[in-house]
Amino acid sequence: MRRDLLILSALALVVGSILLAVRDDPGYADAYYYYNAGERLANGHGLSEPYMWNFLHLSDELPAPSHTYWMPLASLIAAGGMILLGSTFSAAQLPFLFLLVGLVALSGWLGHRLGGSQRYFWLTGLLVLFGGFFFPFWLTTDTFALYGLVGAGALITMGLGREQGEWRWYLATGTLGGLAHLARSDGLLLVVVALIVIWWPRRGEKETGLPRWRSSAGLLLAYLLVMAPWFVRNMTVIESPLPTGGVNTAFLRGYNEIFAYPVDWSPQNFFAWGWGNIVDSRLEALGANFGTWLAVENYVLLGPFALVALWRQRHHKLLMGFMWYALGLHFAMTFVFAYPGYRGGLFHSSAALLPFWAALGVIGMDMGIARMAQWRNWKPQEARLVFGVAVVIIAIALSVNGLRTQLGRAPLDYDDRTQHLPDDAVIMVNNPAGWYYHTGLWGVTLPEAPLERVPEIAGRFCVTHLVIDQNVTESFKPLIEGNIAPPSFLEEIAHLNKDTEDADDDVRISRITARSGDSHCPFD
Repeated sequence: MRRDLLILSALALVVGSILLAVRDDPGYADAYYYYNAGERLANGHGLSEPYMWNFLHLSDELPAPSHTYWMPLASLIAAGGMILLGSTFSAAQLPFLFLLVGLVALSGWLGHRLGGSQRYFWLTGLLVLFGGFFFPFWLTTDTFALYGLVGAGALITMGLGREQGEWRWYLATGTLGGLAHLARSDGLLLVVVALIVIWWPRRGEKETGLPRWRSSAGLLLAYLLVMAPWFVRNMTVIESPLPTGGVNTAFLRGYNEIFAYPVDWSPQNFFAWGWGNIVDSRLEALGANFGTWLAVENYVLLGPFALVALWRQRHHKLLMGFMWYALGLHFAMTFVFAYPGYRGGLFHSSAALLPFWAALGVIGMDMGIARMAQWRNWKPQEARLVFGVAVVIIAIALSVNGLRTQLGRAPLDYDDRTQHLPDDAVIMVNNPAGWYYHTGLWGVTLPEAPLERVPEIAGRFCVTHLVIDQNVTESFKPLIEGNIAPPSFLEEIAHLNKDTEDADDDVRISRITARSGDSHCPFD
């Protein structure tokens, strides 16, 4: 298998290099955020952000400490590339290329381990390399390849620990679980799952408590050693080892409340919303997340086959952690953190499940072929070849289509917009991380709040201008659509594309003429 592993890794390196070359910017808010923080760290500004993308942890000024909601590892990895090769997006991407190669190689190993032949090695590895809906995101500055590698690695090592009864495997699980938590907040679930794997009763086997305590101690010690520096940093910055506000996203009544000002994600508001709305929101998340499981995690067609194979191998010790994590993740992202879950959280975190679903999907498909061969006089060997090639072609087609969609989106004309802004403008805008990447301007996000809150936010963060297009929160819609006159604290200085037939391309730029509060802004 070593030769095949080298060939598969080389193929992943080639495909990943092509993917790296065709993407010339981070592309969307999350990736801009991770890149910007990494770039500032690489250039001596520490972990800081010159914008507020939400108002959960309010700083007294900009720049503010970064990663008080999202976790830092993707930015740290991007910073490593830029420290070595310069502050470019390509340099930031490069470490993620090697993470992708590692993920593909690990996936091939897992396929061989579960299926027992080179067929499963190659099909699993290729399915993960051409990851369908994941493919466009493998080589940007986000957590997909990173979390896929460390998350799947944690699930595999805890499975090996269960299989071999060897506590040292849990040291690896704790290390990888710590890295997974540094990458994503829900990475902590991997550590919880590992404890379940350690303490779950063994069928027909007697076991004393000592090995379990040793395994648990090794797991938690390794996890804490990885996470300790981050806990110390957070105690210094926010006086808590971990941000607590993210837990309260369980009480969101709509996704845009992520941008609420002031933040009030409270149980009182949530339950006052009414049980009808609460149930409807969870049913909405259930439908969306089922689609994610079927199309994103299982390439549209492999889901039923994967479930058949999982049922047949449900007692396989290597799969215990995977089963618990899959159940826990989907439950949490559907019924607890419904809005952040179905709006991207499940998509990001399910990267750790992709190698398992790919391997099980192919194994289950072969089970179906064997059954059909008994009924229809198929030649199993030929059918496996045909269906194996077909499923890889489907994965490639999904990957190419997703990449074309991502790269085909018309970029914002930042030059056209910034010509109406002074060089030292501080802007209130949708996606301030993207604006900072392309223009260097500092800013804050559009709040989910009445327009009357704008002067208060402007006074706190020295915001000078408002830039809006069709991507706005609810209170700004009448303003972009021209259904209300600008309030007294706004002076419109540009209305771009107002003469075009498509109203959706309108952009309005206004000067903020009044700021409230005890302003510390140099221009007030």
